[in-house]
Amino acid sequence: MEPYSVGWQTGPAVARAVIDEVKKVICGKDEIVERVMIAILAGGHVLLEDMPGVGKTTLALAFSQAMQLKHKRIQFTPDVMPSDVTGYTIYQKQSERFVFVPGAVMCNLLLADEINRTSSKTQAALLQVMEEGCVTVEQKTYDCPSPFTVIATQNPYGYAGTQLLPESQLDRFLMRLSMGYPDEGSEVSMLRTKIAGYEPEVQPVADEERVKAMQAEVNAVFVHDDLLYYITRLSAATRHDPMISLGASPRGSIALLRTAKAQAFLAGRNYVVPFDVTSVIEPVMCHRLVLSPKAKAAGITERELVRRLCGAVVPPRIDHFGGTR
Repeated sequence: MEPYSVGWQTGPAVARAVIDEVKKVICGKDEIVERVMIAILAGGHVLLEDMPGVGKTTLALAFSQAMQLKHKRIQFTPDVMPSDVTGYTIYQKQSERFVFVPGAVMCNLLLADEINRTSSKTQAALLQVMEEGCVTVEQKTYDCPSPFTVIATQNPYGYAGTQLLPESQLDRFLMRLSMGYPDEGSEVSMLRTKIAGYEPEVQPVADEERVKAMQAEVNAVFVHDDLLYYITRLSAATRHDPMISLGASPRGSIALLRTAKAQAFLAGRNYVVPFDVTSVIEPVMCHRLVLSPKAKAAGITERELVRRLCGAVVPPRIDHFGGTR
């Protein structure tokens, strides 16, 4: 198949073509694939939290192949240094000057594998680049290629050798997703593929410039003021709930707005409706909340609280042209 042969004329069609290619190697996880695509369209980063062996790395690599993005992978271990992430300067004897050696972040898509197995200092090396798309080394700032996305994976906290990511690090991720185990049919299909010795090949259906163009289209999606108030009230509700010790920050509100716009774009609309907000609020908001001791003792989860807050905050009525009624 030639690149761009599937509906390359319109942004949503390209995004759907990318999703279809990734689905070739990720079976039975359509919702997860779509949400990662939404995060990329919104220019955000994704944290995949799950047990080993469920396809987190395969998912990230498939996206880089489908969009022809320059990708790098860094396997986080306790001995990984911040300079491995950001880069470093070294004295070059031939030229008699210091030169910058780029780190792993100098790419379009960085796969940060098992991010919670490294030290806090190394984790913190990602803070600037995830927020600003650049790194500062020896008082000089270097821009990362655009587009830039981090897809990080982490094992559950109960696994040996892992440590919690600080709230400031979690807040940099647009979404936190969990793939989970495949259903029976998908796993059987995977085994049949292995027996046959056939590995599905992900074809390129976009490129770096097309991805940037789609991100620009997402930025241009219309959002009515009533929806801005709706998003703000949802975030405010997390700050005043007695079951939540730490609610969503303004960065969380911005993340919800960006994600809702990408959701609308993927649905083929140039305006946001309340469903776009509520359909993505769980993966966007849950990891930004810290439960109160009372909620933890009662076994209440972040997801349950977010659903409850969605039911308590009344959404605006938006017509099919994006205006209020």
